[in-house]
Amino acid sequence: MSTSRNHEGRPGRRAVVAAGAASVAAVLTACGSRQDSGGSDGVEPADDGTDTGGTTLAKTADIPNGGGTVFPDQGVVVTQPKAGEFKAFSSKCTHQGCTVSSVSNGTIDCPCHGSRFDASTGAVAHGPATRPLPARKIKVTGDSIALTP
Repeated sequence: MSTSRNHEGRPGRRAVVAAGAASVAAVLTACGSRQDSGGSDGVEPADDGTDTGGTTLAKTADIPNGGGTVFPDQGVVVTQPKAGEFKAFSSKCTHQGCTVSSVSNGTIDCPCHGSRFDASTGAVAHGPATRPLPARKIKVTGDSIALTP
């Protein structure tokens, strides 16, 4: 792309507008497929037992019924709101990006400022966070839970 310059040697208005439009398009494309709330669509049912290439997180027995487990290295928290129902969410609090620390009494808890999120949906249960935890995709195959790409 040819950059037009004004009489002072700086990029002209058209060049700046074109660069800005390209940046906005790139950001929108990157964000277009992101799920911001709800975990119900985040679990892929086991199909034929083939490996999806995901990262194995845990065995189903490792996720407490009515609770959950935080996997900080993978950036995910997996919950089991009801027996046999698994949900996954980002482990980064939407308030200021702290890593959530635990799941108890039906909420995913952030230690930094006290935000709590519903363990079934990721919705804000108690602020200061105002946005839900984004859902993450997992696949349950047999007794194994994997984070899918």
